[in-house]
Amino acid sequence: MAAPEKKLVRSKSGLRMVTVDDDETSPFLLMEPPWVPDNECDCCQSCRGKFDFLRRRKHHCRRCGRCFCDNCCKTKVALPRMCFIDPVRHCATCADTTKKENEFFDKHVKTLVNGGQFMLSGKDQSDIESQFLCKLSSDHRFLNFEAESDKYESIQVSNLESLQIMANSRDDEGMSLTFYSLK
Repeated sequence: MAAPEKKLVRSKSGLRMVTVDDDETSPFLLMEPPWVPDNECDCCQSCRGKFDFLRRRKHHCRRCGRCFCDNCCKTKVALPRMCFIDPVRHCATCADTTKKENEFFDKHVKTLVNGGQFMLSGKDQSDIESQFLCKLSSDHRFLNFEAESDKYESIQVSNLESLQIMANSRDDEGMSLTFYSLK
């Protein structure tokens, strides 16, 4: 599957690179939050300091949309889940969340996009072991499974309720699952 076509868009929050077709948008992306209107916030929503024109200017966190003073919203962090080109302003809470998400996506989602190998075998040594490749589609919408001789039905990511990654363990029916490079 080819990578989705993208376009550069200027929003009030900054420059964003978004997909042309909404049907090709990754389910991992976040929508830009509505900003708290300037006339509804007369003080910082963290330190409660009053805003004025000279000393305490008003800024919006790009992730949550709330109003903060410069001191409480000075951290700039990359926010690829909202398709921003450059790092953008975050409040302290959102900066921590975004940094953790970025680490997760850089490590684990990249691994899934590249594909990870795992083995499936039965209780007995005589059961046939199968090696599969689990790979996330380029639009992040499907988990695809392929074996040496077979291709299995893809799973739509939005239908997943949970995912457990195990290493060298057996399930209740004696099936052994071994995942490589997926943790």
